[in-house]
Amino acid sequence: MTSGSRAVTVRRAVSPADADAAAGVWLRSFAAALPTVVRPRSDDEVRDHFRHVLVPLRETWVAEGPGGGVVGVMVLEGEELAQLYLAPEWRGRGLGDRFVALAKERSPGGLSLWTFQVNAPAHRFYERHGFEAVERTDGSGNEEREPDVRYVWRP
Repeated sequence: MTSGSRAVTVRRAVSPADADAAAGVWLRSFAAALPTVVRPRSDDEVRDHFRHVLVPLRETWVAEGPGGGVVGVMVLEGEELAQLYLAPEWRGRGLGDRFVALAKERSPGGLSLWTFQVNAPAHRFYERHGFEAVERTDGSGNEEREPDVRYVWRP
């Protein structure tokens, strides 16, 4: 873990302000990491989803940087790691490792997740953390209609 990651506080998202900040990270991260994937929701719809669904109804975590701004977001839905997005400038600094460790702690029986097939850096990241690719689809089951891959981690 780099020193930058240690200066970050990871905590549950609880407020509308957390939801707005987490949505902002999601939007910037998605645009930077997945420029070829067509988003089915507008920016405002993404913000509404964080504000009305993810923060109040799911186990949503945020990472706050040294200056207090949100730099990462993770959403757990039972044994599914549903979302993990970092501000682009925070990639490669150990923050994703902290989120995955927390997800494993919160779901010690195992985890699953979906990522897009075009997201090779995510594949390497999750495989490094012991996840195994178990299913590939043509994308007909996701909103983006983008081919994806399901990963599973079992202790």
